[in-house]
Formats: sequence, structure tokens, C-alpha cells
Amino acid sequence: MGKDVIVACDFGSGAEALAFLDRFPGGRKPFVKIGMELFYAEGPDIVRQIKDRGHRIFLDLKLHDIPNTVKKAMAVLSRLDVDMVNLHAAGAGEMMRAAREGLTRPDGTRPLLIAVTQLTSTSQEQLEKELYIPRPMEDVVAGYAKNARDAGLDGVVCSPLEAGRIHEVCGAGFLTVTPGVRFPDAEKDDQTRITTPAGAKAIGSDYIVVGRPVTKAADPVAAYERCIAEFVG
Repeated sequence: MGKDVIVACDFGSGAEALAFLDRFPGGRKPFVKIGMELFYAEGPDIVRQIKDRGHRIFLDLKLHDIPNTVKKAMAVLSRLDVDMVNLHAAGAGEMMRAAREGLTRPDGTRPLLIAVTQLTSTSQEQLEKELYIPRPMEDVVAGYAKNARDAGLDGVVCSPLEAGRIHEVCGAGFLTVTPGVRFPDAEKDDQTRITTPAGAKAIGSDYIVVGRPVTKAADPVAAYERCIAEFVG
């Protein structure tokens, strides 16, 4: 599967998101992430509007609930014609299998389904002292990834630092979608487990998700093109 850069459209309104996408030349249609902020502000209509413009969409809502609730929610999301959807791997295997079943349409098609392992803002100290998981981060993430693979999911969200390990334990075809990517000269913001686009490429990420380094850049198109050049080549 070819590598790609996913731009996180983390805006508080549809007007802001569409104005941002208007800055890209007509032939360039970035793969975009619609997360909680934009989805909660605008609902499913913004998904349809962006899809109608020709963008691929990663709908980043991180579902995490009892299996029946997640199954029904995924059945609703499957109607939006997005390309990728996620949930929390911490919901365990039964929930992930229910999600896949709910996401699958009557004709057998479905978006890619991936599981969040651990947020890239979570440190080893927080993992142990606040989440009460006394294991190395890399081992926890790899274990969650194996659970997701065994539940029939297509891949996981992880930090780019863990992408190589996940491919080792889950196979090269198991997708790694990695936020926590920053340019060498950029601020870390609230991320702790990060690397650069070139670093993510070297480690083996399949997709990188880049938000503020692109959306807050003085020239977002140039920043996006820099990501493409460094990650995709």
C-alpha cells in the first residue's frame, strides 16, 4: 500500500475547514482527517461536503463503548462513504469484532477499520502511574495491535516510534497510521512520542497524520508539500 500524508482538519467550524481546503490547488486533494472537534461542531454534513469535493476521509471519532453500541454506531458511520474509521483498542476483542460487523455494508464493502493503541500524548510515566499498566509502552502497543489484528481490523493508530515493531509482530500488510509527526524545527505541542516525516518513513509508517505543522503554518500548502516530499518522496 502506498504511503500518504493525512491532514488533520481540526477546526471548530465547517467554514474554517472548507476555507482551509480552498487554499489547495484544484488538482491537489489531500487525504483529510475529520476528528471530534469538527464532527461535533458540524455533524455528518461536513463529512459529505468534504467527500463531495473529492477528498479521501479518515473519520477519527475513536469509538469506545460496549460492543452492541459500537456495532450500531459503526453501521450509521458506514453510510457516510468515508475511507477510514477508528476505535479504541482498549475496548477489547469483542468490541472490535462487533465494530467490524457493524461497519460492513450489505454488499460486503466497508471502510478501513483501525484501532487506537495508546495516544501519542501518553508518556511511559502516565501509562504506569495513571493508567496502571506496568509494562513498557512498546510492549503494550504491540499487544493491542495483535488484538486488533486478531479481531480482523486493518491496522492501528500508534506513534511512529512503534510502527516498525508493529509490522514485525503483525505483518507488513497491517497498517500503521501515525500521528505525532513534527518537522525538526517545529514545536512538540502536547505530543510526547514523536518523530519527523522522514523519520516516520524510515521506521515504516504507512500513513502519517499531520495537523498543526500544516494547518497553523504561514503557508499550509508549502508545509503539506514538504510533508509529502519527506515522507512519500
